[in-house]
Amino acid sequence: MVGSRITTPYGRKVAQNLAGDLVKYGITIVSGLARGIDSISHKQTVDSKGRTIAVMGSGVDVLYPPENKVLAEKIEENGTIISEFSLGTKPNAGNFPKRNRIISGLAHGTVVIEAGDKSGAILTALNAVDQNREVFSVPGRIFDKQSLGCLRLIRNGAIPVQNAGQILSHVENRLFKTLRPRQKNISLNLSREEKIVVSKLHHEPIHIDDLVSNTEMELTHMLTILLELELKGVVQQLSGKQFVLGV
Repeated sequence: MVGSRITTPYGRKVAQNLAGDLVKYGITIVSGLARGIDSISHKQTVDSKGRTIAVMGSGVDVLYPPENKVLAEKIEENGTIISEFSLGTKPNAGNFPKRNRIISGLAHGTVVIEAGDKSGAILTALNAVDQNREVFSVPGRIFDKQSLGCLRLIRNGAIPVQNAGQILSHVENRLFKTLRPRQKNISLNLSREEKIVVSKLHHEPIHIDDLVSNTEMELTHMLTILLELELKGVVQQLSGKQFVLGV
């Protein structure tokens, strides 16, 4: 997970939500320990008792930024901090674009949360393409400078994402055949009827007519429920009105 050092409340919230939800499924979050989206992603992962890898643009003994001292200590408890630079290397500006290829290379996919048109996060996404990794981009408002880079990535083929479920559905084949939550009882705030529909879904596509038949619900009501589940990242719609579990 990468993004701009200068963030908006929207970007901060998205980073917290995605990192917090992804670690529930045992996903390790890789980022660069820089200010902004990097630090937020690491912190949320640590707070959620997940694993995270910080790839530094300096020697591992030269913490940058210095205000991340406590965060770095917490990362080391259940994760790791790495660097390709020798001990004592200062955080020179040219080091950060160079280390970006390691961030993307360690991950199954790169998620750009928030990025201006010239953000270093764009370079990480380009590295991911070269490394045959998935690239995800969070859409933002067209008038926000911090969203211009993300919108450009989407125009150029990056996968737009709104939630962790959409990310997991794309990297599933790289990880394992069936994704299961690390915790058995993850609260997704589902209604009784939503739970009924989810119980009829699998990772093999099922047509909406079969869902209607299996649940004895009206078609229009079923469409409403499926839309809500899709927005929550629980369900993914395929072509031909077929549906699969999104997480």
